[in-house]
Parts: sequence; structure tokens; C-alpha cells
Amino acid sequence: MNTLQMNTFRIFSTLLIALSCVILSVPQLQAQDMKIGYVDPRVVLEKMPEMKAVQQRLQNFAERKQSELSAKEQELQQEFLAYQERSATGMMDEEAMAREEERLGQMDLELRQQQALAQQELDQQRVQLMSPLLEQIQGAINSVAEAKGLSYVLNTTTSAGDVIILYVSEEMEQEYNITDAVMMELGI
Repeated sequence: MNTLQMNTFRIFSTLLIALSCVILSVPQLQAQDMKIGYVDPRVVLEKMPEMKAVQQRLQNFAERKQSELSAKEQELQQEFLAYQERSATGMMDEEAMAREEERLGQMDLELRQQQALAQQELDQQRVQLMSPLLEQIQGAINSVAEAKGLSYVLNTTTSAGDVIILYVSEEMEQEYNITDAVMMELGI
């Protein structure tokens, strides 16, 4: 290699190293500017005054469905006891017993289907009643996050109740736990 090529190579290498350093430092700079807060929406939800009314409506709905299902279950039980009595006394032939067993099986299947449907209806009712509250909480989270300049806000737990954030120092807790600020935003 001649001197010109060596100098060009050195300059190119130096520029490449400098450019690499700049490129590698950009994510670090961005990470330093990133602020992550966290919130426990369950705590906020439990303290919302509207939550008591939602819980009462859900309880009333569940009790009404349970009452309907209990009546059907009692009817099935009475039909089954009557079948047992008739079959034990020999009042029914095998064909009649088979028809009655099929009818009771169908009643049992319908009861199970009604139980599953009742659970679906309860779940739908829960979603319908909770959605406005969750939207209010999300709006308050957004407002607080913007005011505090947060890049991200994490939920402290999963929907199943499992803890996501395992440790936060006291200093970081005071600065980045926005649960109380969200409640203040909601007027709680």
C-alpha cells in the first residue's frame, strides 16, 4: 500500500469508528431520556365510588341467573327422582325407561348449556359495566403520564393478579408510582 492509500484507510477507519460510537451511543441517550412509570389500576378501580354500584348490579344479575338455574336444577332433580321411583317399582318397561333416560339426559344437557350461557352473560355484563370505568382510568393515566413526561406506564400486575414489578426502590417509588396521582386526577 502506498502512503496515500494508507492515509485514506486511516481516515476512513477513524470516521468509521467515530460513526460507530455515535450510533451506539444514541440508544443509550434515548434510554437515559426514557421515563417509565407504573400504576396499580385495581387499587384505583376499587376506590372509585362507581365501583360499588357496578358490583351491586353484577351481584343482582348473578343472583337472578342463579335463581333461574336453581329452579331448572330442582326440576331436573325431581324428574330424576320420579324416574327412579317408577323404574324401581317396575312400572316402566325397558323401552319407556330408555325414552325417559334420554329425556332426562336432554334436560341435563340443556341445564349445562344454560349454566354456560349464564356465565357468558355475566362476563358480558361485567365487561359492559366495567368498560366506562376502565376508560376513565386510562384517560387519567394518560393525563398523569403526559404531565410527568413518562415514556411508558406499566401495570403493576397481570389481569390474573400476578405481580409484574418485583422491586422498586423507595426513591423511584415516590417518583414513578403514579397510582395516587391517577386517583387525584379522577377526583378520588
